[in-house]
Amino acid sequence: MLDVIRKKKESVVIKAVFVIIVLSFIGTIFLVWGKGDEGMGRSAGYAAKVDRTTISLEAYQNAYQNMAETYRQIFGANFTPELEKQLNLRQQAIDRLIDSTLIMKAAKSQGVSVSKEEISAAIAGMSAFQQNGSFDFGLYQQMLKANRITPDAFEESKKRELLIEKTRKAVMDKVVISDDEALKQFHKEQDKLELSYASFSAADVSAEVKLGDADLQDYLTKNAEKFKSPEKVSLSWFVLENSGQSHVQAVTAEEQESFYRKNMDRYVDKDNAPLPYEQVKERVKADAQRQKAAKALYEKAADTLFQNIKSGDLGLVAAKLGAKTQDTPLFSANAAPAALAGETALLKKAFELKQGELGGPVETAKGIYIFKVKEKKAAELPPLAQVRTTVEQQLRALKAAELAKQKAVEAQKQLAGNGAGLKLQATPAFGYNSKGDLPGIGNSKPLMEKVFELTTAGATPSEPMLVGNRWYAVRLKQRNAAPQADFAPRKDEIKRQLLPAKQEEALRAWLKELRSKAKIVYNPALTAANQ
Repeated sequence: MLDVIRKKKESVVIKAVFVIIVLSFIGTIFLVWGKGDEGMGRSAGYAAKVDRTTISLEAYQNAYQNMAETYRQIFGANFTPELEKQLNLRQQAIDRLIDSTLIMKAAKSQGVSVSKEEISAAIAGMSAFQQNGSFDFGLYQQMLKANRITPDAFEESKKRELLIEKTRKAVMDKVVISDDEALKQFHKEQDKLELSYASFSAADVSAEVKLGDADLQDYLTKNAEKFKSPEKVSLSWFVLENSGQSHVQAVTAEEQESFYRKNMDRYVDKDNAPLPYEQVKERVKADAQRQKAAKALYEKAADTLFQNIKSGDLGLVAAKLGAKTQDTPLFSANAAPAALAGETALLKKAFELKQGELGGPVETAKGIYIFKVKEKKAAELPPLAQVRTTVEQQLRALKAAELAKQKAVEAQKQLAGNGAGLKLQATPAFGYNSKGDLPGIGNSKPLMEKVFELTTAGATPSEPMLVGNRWYAVRLKQRNAAPQADFAPRKDEIKRQLLPAKQEEALRAWLKELRSKAKIVYNPALTAANQ
């Protein structure tokens, strides 16, 4: 069995099995690896300090790596750097370690303990260590050994895991759902509402916006970056192509074989297996010659440029290298001339230099470029007359959106009174839905939650809400309550449904309180790297 595990331990199956083991192991065993009165390790670096407990960099790195590996197994090729950043895994890793540290401290202060029997039962109950539904001690030892984990270390980590679970459970077990909470949820699920509302959009009020020249000039000045013409340059340049140079470069047998060893991935068969050197010898020779020629040409170009760079004379450099210069008109970074299209490295360098400076060598797929910045024109803010139409369109849209919101705020205040003078619409009767679809209004989960908090006719939210591109001021027209008699048979079921969310909320509040009372110090370098 051990041999099988060793042979397959890189396979997805074995990795999936060990996720269960590793996550629980990493999640707890490294908590005390650090320095301080409660630390036990040797690591000099730290990820965070929680009161007198140090969470080591080693603990953080292991927690992060195992979390990333778990997500990698879940998402496969879709686990991209962008997704990892979105999930904020590094911050998750350190936060979980901090929370676990705080819970362990709470367990100690509250006298929570775990017996040897509980540890044994928990390990025996892990499917990873079972054969035919029963715990297999031999399998247990083999799997730990395959992952270089000692039984003592794993059992200690399991103890900490159980302590954390027990302490969390103690907090969650205190949570109860009252009859009033269950009744409120019953009416939320079963009642039907009718709303009166007034709505306002920027398009509705755009004609009311009055703009003068001073308004337009002020907007143009404050938003200069939106309207500035782009920075432009014009270049003199030449390119050295190395395609005709490779045949004159001699390469020794040693150089050829060295090139082959370093670039074996270029010479593979249809199954991606490396082809024998003798079989691709001529291809290797040609490729080695091209590489050597390119290197020699680049060095020659660099030497020639640096010997003459102070002169600022591109023509002199070109003459010494046997090349002819070309010129471009002024152009922006986003509108390069056709001859230089796609030469990103060259263009980037060109916009970094000052007028009159020589630049290069810049090597691209086309060859080796050397150039001079003939002229450089800074970005400029055009006069208002030149961009008046665009400025007015943007400012009018902005002011109209502000005016629509202002009218909605005023309307919401009026609805809290008698609503006189408002042009109101009404929804048909509708029930609560988790998607947030409100008839006649649109989709808004926040507004759905707000209106179902209203209980008496005429009640209003405190402020209007934006749904799509319209602002809505609403008032409860009528609430048709479900029969109270229907509540009793559903009460217990509703309480069961509400309990998990309230328990999680209580746990988050408890952890937040623990954090507020603890002195938590993050490693500044780690914090910067996680951003």
